[in-house]
Amino acid sequence: MNLFKRLEDARRDEGAGDPTLPTEGFDERHPDQTGQRESSTLNTRVLAKAAADAEARHSGRDIVTTTDVRASLAIRELKSKVTADLYERVGTRISDPTLSEEDLQRYVRDELRSVVAEQSVPLTSSERDRLIDEVIDDVLGLGPIQRYIDDPSVTEVMVNSADQVYVERNGQLFLTETTFESEEQLRRVIERIVSRVGRRIDESSPLVDARLLDGSRVNAIIPPLAVSGSSLTIRKFSREALSVARLIELGTMNPEMAELLHACVQARLNVIVSGGTGTGKTTLLNVLSSFIPRDERIITIEDAVELQLQQDHVVRLESRPPNIEGQGAITIRDLVRNSLRMRPDRIVVGEVRGGETLDMLQAMNTGHDGSLSTVHANSPRDAIARLETLVLMAGMDLPLRAIREQVSSAVNLIVHLSRLRDGTRRVTHVTEVQGMEGDVVTLQDAFIFDFSAGVDVNGRFLGKPIPTGVRPRFMEKFADLGIHVSPSLFGPRFGRA
Repeated sequence: MNLFKRLEDARRDEGAGDPTLPTEGFDERHPDQTGQRESSTLNTRVLAKAAADAEARHSGRDIVTTTDVRASLAIRELKSKVTADLYERVGTRISDPTLSEEDLQRYVRDELRSVVAEQSVPLTSSERDRLIDEVIDDVLGLGPIQRYIDDPSVTEVMVNSADQVYVERNGQLFLTETTFESEEQLRRVIERIVSRVGRRIDESSPLVDARLLDGSRVNAIIPPLAVSGSSLTIRKFSREALSVARLIELGTMNPEMAELLHACVQARLNVIVSGGTGTGKTTLLNVLSSFIPRDERIITIEDAVELQLQQDHVVRLESRPPNIEGQGAITIRDLVRNSLRMRPDRIVVGEVRGGETLDMLQAMNTGHDGSLSTVHANSPRDAIARLETLVLMAGMDLPLRAIREQVSSAVNLIVHLSRLRDGTRRVTHVTEVQGMEGDVVTLQDAFIFDFSAGVDVNGRFLGKPIPTGVRPRFMEKFADLGIHVSPSLFGPRFGRA
């Protein structure tokens, strides 16, 4: 049966009272009962349908008619045929490096309209537009997940397998109805992503960590390492850098905390931003870097460029993975060492995760004050322990006390972020590193998050960062540099001091 007849049959059967089948991944429909059958037959069908609907809703499934299934299969076959015809028509021009992204989009869309017009299948205008958009996404974009890449409310897209796609919105995970047609289609999307950044993924190199042209971070892993099928994770890159005012509006920090952090960056204190995965460390680092005076030379060092500094005098460095032969890798540690020869006023390391931590601490201790970086940790105390561990990864046999002295003398402030149960990201600690007492690095909180305020009816935390009332030791440096902060910044106790 050809596509034309299958679509006509599907449309003719619509509303004829076909039995319904519960299935997953479709929107709920209510087939129209024609009322032209015998009353007893109609009642029987209505009762049967109601029972099937109730059972499906009880099991969390949606309803679709056999007519919908038939039309969907016909459209899917049409889409495959149109895609094949389009590839045959455009040929190698689809990878022509002389065409800009806009020109390529326009050229492929024009050719696609011609291909669709040549098909002997009647389509409504909405069906035609949807078909064209889906084929464009398959040919030039990321297939069925392209709409989530274009959706500004989605912050992360997680493809667990071809038939399971999750997205993150407002810090919460949601299972979508979107699926790939096959494992092969998912592999084509992954290969399209990695080929654009000059990488490859196959059985000999089954995982890749890269970034899209807009800066979004991509991790892909395929069989045999991914047992259930290829997996793709995309952490979207914010097109607009968040400002400190926006973070205050979102409740990530309060104005008093922002004033303190602004003064710390101006006073050239070395600041470490700590937190778990997805807590917003890079976003906060970006905000802190905005406090750096515009007349200073800034060197940024990252695995994948994410920082969006607004200053003019900025040199951005990015590490490089090894090539196919396993050669030519440039690590973060190589870049940190090289940055010391580039006359930096500030060194901003996107994240320390290895031996480069030792080089960064040495830079902080040898005149490169005001450096900023992030580290994965669950608390300020854990951040100190992790920095010690990362220094050991440099391969130098240093005594633990010497490492702790390096850390305590280099790091002045730890700003800790947490993603709470309600999905919000909050600064839960602003902690001063005061030095050593015996063999222990001493820490003192200046601000902590008030968890005792509880949650509202929607489960959102009502608490906010509150001062501990303890005056940090670096306030003396503020006075020497003429940096003024509000007397009541640290609470009533500081105001009375």
